[in-house]
Amino acid sequence: MRVLITGSSGQIGTNLGITLVSGGHEVVGIDVRPNTWSHAFPTHLADLTTDSHPGVGVLGGVEVGTVDAIVHLAAHAKVHALVERPRGALENHAMVTNALEFARMNAVPVILASSREVYGNLGRRDNPVSEAEADFRSSPSPYAAMKLAGEALASSYFRCYGLPYAIIRFSNVYGRYDDDLLRLERAIWVFNDRIRSGKPVTVFGAEKTLDFTYIDDAIDGLVRCLHRLVDGDPEVTASTFNLAHGTGHSLLGVVNLIAATRNLTPDIRVEPSRPGEVTWYVADITRAQAALGYLPRTPVTTGVPRAIVEAMARGS
Repeated sequence: MRVLITGSSGQIGTNLGITLVSGGHEVVGIDVRPNTWSHAFPTHLADLTTDSHPGVGVLGGVEVGTVDAIVHLAAHAKVHALVERPRGALENHAMVTNALEFARMNAVPVILASSREVYGNLGRRDNPVSEAEADFRSSPSPYAAMKLAGEALASSYFRCYGLPYAIIRFSNVYGRYDDDLLRLERAIWVFNDRIRSGKPVTVFGAEKTLDFTYIDDAIDGLVRCLHRLVDGDPEVTASTFNLAHGTGHSLLGVVNLIAATRNLTPDIRVEPSRPGEVTWYVADITRAQAALGYLPRTPVTTGVPRAIVEAMARGS
């Protein structure tokens, strides 16, 4: 199988590409920046926010050749940044449109990466959120609204053109290849950097609880979905899946896990949640378990210390 990955220089794209290559598949990547983590597969530099006129074997003005599927991960991924600059959400939608057009013109299935952000604050304590609960009226941010719009566009391509697709809603994926704060500020690594530097750690939301997903679990579910979609599995085609661990963990708890791993005492400052942020989310992963055989194996209490120990070994 030959797979095109957009956003291939990011955390999920890099790990997915390496996993597919190690499984004997061929991968071609597209990203706006070079891949600083791995050279396991080729990366073409292209900006998918422009009107690039996808064609047969061409995306972002780049000749990528014949592929069996496309996994679209490319996006401006910082929620609060898109609250401050909402045009970034429109650019995300342009990327989705170009990916879908490529898939349509090349007659290949597409997986679109979405997010638990689409649920807004529908989540309630002890009540995991299922895929059916997403509603545009609950969108907490421009980022979330455009993720939902991208999902709707994929559904319309299925109805109008018969284009096979699947939606993966990721939730706070962390682990290998995501600690470059100059590229993207992820909460776990912001916390880690401030704790090791002896600086105060600001947590936005005293009760904020989210469903953190270790990278190996996320990639396992994504690869399972990809194989089944390419094989034409009716349980996967035109379906949406939550990929998460299925348990909630507070941001304060994550800070304390990082500090304990480093044997340090954190100086924690708590501030109110910022506009556009989700404050409570735990995923219902029943559908992914049933259709994909998805079984997450790494809880936060294991995954966060593992990620921090790996970072410490690299001097981070």
